[in-house]
Amino acid sequence: MLRLIAPGVLAMAALLLAACSPQAGDAQTAATAAPATGVHGLSGLAVIPVTITSASGRHLIRAELAATPQQQARGLMFRTTMGADEGMLFPYEDDPHVLSFWMRNTVLPLDIIFIAPDRRVLNVAANAVPYSESQILAAGVAAAVLELNAGRAAQLGIAPGDRVEW
Repeated sequence: MLRLIAPGVLAMAALLLAACSPQAGDAQTAATAAPATGVHGLSGLAVIPVTITSASGRHLIRAELAATPQQQARGLMFRTTMGADEGMLFPYEDDPHVLSFWMRNTVLPLDIIFIAPDRRVLNVAANAVPYSESQILAAGVAAAVLELNAGRAAQLGIAPGDRVEW
């Protein structure tokens, strides 16, 4: 059955829909932004809060959790966007060792933060080069790695010895 709707009702509905929709500039952000906790819209990985306490204060990162070997092998490969306060956490707490990362198939330049078993920053490999197969090493035995957008660690004042909690 076909129902006719008054033109004024259609105009009002269109205005309401436009007011509730993300704007063109926000569409990319809305599609890729990680919630504080839950599941990331692009990767499907769990999102957890990671707090870094540095000399400049406490900083909250919404981190995708790469918990399995398959998730860790993929990491941020092929990703083209990541929010300023987003990252990816690679936990190795069950098997801490000197970790080595590379940037194969990684489009985004990254800061790679190596975290010791006591959950303090060991070292920060700043501005890792996209697509590079050069090995990036931890400065000692590491229990986790946190990847952020390149330059973000410096912006937040993250340095060796800073406390990392998740």
